[in-house]
Amino acid sequence: MKKKVSLVVSDLAGGGSVRAFLLAQVLKKIDYDVEVVGFLFGKELYALPPSRISIISVPGTDYPQFFSSTRQLLQKLDGDIIYAVKPKPTSFGVSLLTKLGRRRRPLILDMDDWELSWYGGDEWKYRPSPKQFYRDIFKENGALKFPDHPLYLQWIERLVPNADAVTIDTQFLQQRFGGVYVPNGKDTEMFSPHKYDAEASRKRYGLEGYRVLMFPGAPRPHKGVEDVLMALDKLNQPDLRLVIVGGSPYDDYDDRLIEKWGRWIIKLPKSPVESMPEIVAAAHVVVVPQRDTLTAHAQFPLKLSDGMAMAKPVLSTRVGDIPDILGDTGYLVDPNSPDQIAEQIELIFNNLEQASQKGQRAREKCVEKYSLETMASTLSQLISSL
Repeated sequence: MKKKVSLVVSDLAGGGSVRAFLLAQVLKKIDYDVEVVGFLFGKELYALPPSRISIISVPGTDYPQFFSSTRQLLQKLDGDIIYAVKPKPTSFGVSLLTKLGRRRRPLILDMDDWELSWYGGDEWKYRPSPKQFYRDIFKENGALKFPDHPLYLQWIERLVPNADAVTIDTQFLQQRFGGVYVPNGKDTEMFSPHKYDAEASRKRYGLEGYRVLMFPGAPRPHKGVEDVLMALDKLNQPDLRLVIVGGSPYDDYDDRLIEKWGRWIIKLPKSPVESMPEIVAAAHVVVVPQRDTLTAHAQFPLKLSDGMAMAKPVLSTRVGDIPDILGDTGYLVDPNSPDQIAEQIELIFNNLEQASQKGQRAREKCVEKYSLETMASTLSQLISSL
């Protein structure tokens, strides 16, 4: 009988679900039954899950109702292995409670981000006045009623050693927390350029006649999309477009980008993972312009492996692990450098044959180091050791 893994997600309306869905694909590849169980603090899923992945959601609530929500979620965790995604109270914290029951199950923690980096990292301190502290606890929208308040994130980080194993996806996280390196891989069989016709994809998605720079994800300030748009202003070439796929569900950041740079932006709707290869096939260049921030250093951008797997020229920045991931198979610029981005865009389109060769080498590297098969081998050994 197959063993089952319960992947626990802090918020299915948030970005952590993307990593959870990727891990679910890998675990199925090594013949585990998989369920993704999590709170839903928004109205809809952040990302559309791959086919044949079971999704179970519990409404996300603030304290004190969160205790009741936690009981509901715990009742749904029937895996032989519990795999918490992100060290948050709403995922790892809830998962730790499974170690208190009679049925002792191995607990793995996955970290694909440094959660405190969103609040300033080690510099963040909670020092309220007595009056503010009272408001944070007792007022209707008090800050400490939110289960993943940064104060609780600080506390939960101290409990990381209580996991039976930890997986991480960047050197930054490994140096800080230890753990086994499991990069953000890609289904390189699905993401195979030989299966798709670039011109047909551009026609299908209304991109005919454009030279397409693609950002296949949700823009956030640290992801540097503004630097690409400033580069397009500098180049001022009417057939260039930045195509954003999905967009951000968190705020109005997309709208603000469109308000200022709408002439360069084409936005495509959120799509299931099975549709992404055909969409990425429409790109001439995949852009991953991370800025030099704590948050960016802690991340392995999934968009890198999108472009690499599809043998696209990838234009990115010298931030975190990106230079090691791309090596000489892509185009690197300094962070926060629109002028350098503009120069590289011109270089790529003036030397498309060389760019295509780099893209092919990027795919070869992706197949070797960042495929689901590579992830599966690592996870299989890890789980066997528990």
